[in-house]
Amino acid sequence: MNNDHGLTIVLLFLSLAIISGCGGNALLIRPVSDKQQLEETQISRDEGLFVFDKIAVIDVDGIMANKSSAGLLQAGENPVSLFIEKLDRAAADKDVKAVVLRINSPGGTVVASDLMHHALLTFKKNAAKPVIACVLDVGASGAYYLACACDTIYAAPSSVLGSIGTIMQTVSFAGTMRLLGITAEAIKSGELKDMGSPLRNLTDQERKVLTEVIMHHYDSFIDVVLTGRRDRGLNRRRLLELADGRVFTAAQALENKLIDKIGYPADALADAKQRAGVTKAKVVIYHRPLGYKPNFYASADQLNPPSALINLDLPYGLRAQGPQFLYLWQIGEFN
Repeated sequence: MNNDHGLTIVLLFLSLAIISGCGGNALLIRPVSDKQQLEETQISRDEGLFVFDKIAVIDVDGIMANKSSAGLLQAGENPVSLFIEKLDRAAADKDVKAVVLRINSPGGTVVASDLMHHALLTFKKNAAKPVIACVLDVGASGAYYLACACDTIYAAPSSVLGSIGTIMQTVSFAGTMRLLGITAEAIKSGELKDMGSPLRNLTDQERKVLTEVIMHHYDSFIDVVLTGRRDRGLNRRRLLELADGRVFTAAQALENKLIDKIGYPADALADAKQRAGVTKAKVVIYHRPLGYKPNFYASADQLNPPSALINLDLPYGLRAQGPQFLYLWQIGEFN
């Protein structure tokens, strides 16, 4: 081994030590399968012999967007694609008798929320398996939109839910640009082609057009909630009073018929078994080969652990490529 090669190896290991963090951390190197199909892990099992029935737990974590999410030095999954892949896996397994959605999300884009909601309704229709929602931390906006497709909605006592509404966050640098003597011009085919540009303030016409789009998506949200909650006694008049964007505690959500029960994962699993008509079952979860999950509370974030001492991730509204229509509880990004 020549000196240059030896120095390269030393520098490589020093770099890895710095990236992984030297403060009491160890660098773990292990082989990982190049096959990335979902694997099934059993996280609990009722006692007894010949327990074949399963309850599948599917995570809905973080921002719901139809694009791969990633932080600094991290790869990520497309939440919509992953959700549908897990539903397909549960639908294809005849031993899976019911599904529990473990929800911890402030919502996401309008399109992603609608795609996931539609996929869940299709799963219920074609697979004919009950689906129970279990909100552990946050089930707001698009995440609540998705929960309304479930047969029963459980919420942990300390969770927050709701935020029924639509938002499009824009920003204008026009004032700062004037101070710096910077001007921007857009050559456009139509008056509204650069609508929402951060380089200038919105005009009254643009604000009117965007508000119409926002209210269209808001009406769709209202219809989804009514469809899912009408048989619980929630009517449009009362829902419109609740749907001003606020979040509710679990107790408030129950009082206002936005959820069915306050409970913990064990309660949701028991309900799933009862609805499926099984007395004993295995609880399984789906993950990539690297994403080991030890129990019901394991977060989807563990699929992509931070790769550096500082993991930088901007709020979704600031990362977005241009203005987007969102079913999103904005403050949820900063918790």
